[in-house]
Amino acid sequence: MALHRRLFLKQVSALSAAGVGAEFLSNRLVAAEPQEPLYKISLAEWSLHRALQQGKLDNRDFAKVAKNDFGIEAIEYLNQFFQDKAKDKSYLIELKKRAEDLGVKSLLIVIDGEGRLGDADEQKRTQAVENHYKWVEAAQMLGCHSIRANTFGDGNFGERVDRAADGLRMLTEFAEKHDMNVLVENTLKSRYSSLGGFLTAVVNKVGMKHCGTLPDFAGWGRGEGVDADYRYKGVAGLMPFAKAVSARSDDFDAQGNETHTDYRQMMKIVVDAGYHGYVGIKYEGGELGEPEGIKATKKLLEQVRNELTNM
Repeated sequence: MALHRRLFLKQVSALSAAGVGAEFLSNRLVAAEPQEPLYKISLAEWSLHRALQQGKLDNRDFAKVAKNDFGIEAIEYLNQFFQDKAKDKSYLIELKKRAEDLGVKSLLIVIDGEGRLGDADEQKRTQAVENHYKWVEAAQMLGCHSIRANTFGDGNFGERVDRAADGLRMLTEFAEKHDMNVLVENTLKSRYSSLGGFLTAVVNKVGMKHCGTLPDFAGWGRGEGVDADYRYKGVAGLMPFAKAVSARSDDFDAQGNETHTDYRQMMKIVVDAGYHGYVGIKYEGGELGEPEGIKATKKLLEQVRNELTNM
């Protein structure tokens, strides 16, 4: 029995217990057959960072490559590949048009290099917040729903939470005026930002609906736990706030499974949390070329989706 149908049957049982008629329920059941996939697949631009850095791919052609080479119709930009174009309206209009002409959705922009939102120096923290404003506006122009910011900062755990939450709150207040979300992602670039407990504390302290998370499968520090399930526990902790998901992949075995993350276990955590949005392919491996790694990750995500749908 498909997962969608099982969930609906639980609702039917509750309505039946409340005295709702059988004919009505039968009609509702037919109408409720799912039309949308359990989750959708997008492509993170970092998956093609070597081609972009080597000049083999232009950022303006990212949507075309995603659609034509990989059959993916939703993309996630990285600001470093158009760092000087955040306020260039003609460039952004062209970028948006190229994507829309192909039927490709622009979902978010990952932001790096704009200062530390959790800096101990209040003036530097405020400057970092303001440095992100142009990217909120660029993301809105492109039709995205979010930007991803970092929570880097100084101090002990409590101090870092307070400072990161302060910076993130100020940025989110600006973003919500543009109907944009600000997301934080676990990353090994910072020890604290690789701890799910830290990010959860920051987002909870901000307490705004436009502030959320972007759980990444692999960006977890060992501080999250010492057992083999630390990355699964980390993702599970961030899923209640998730507005996007990053399917990091590196290496694959002969059966097409990612060797560092059990995608079946991980995607069940994602789906069980009630998330049915886009899951972004972020291939970082070196054994396969970038195109091959993207295709391998997409194939695995599709296979797992089919299995979960027909459970």
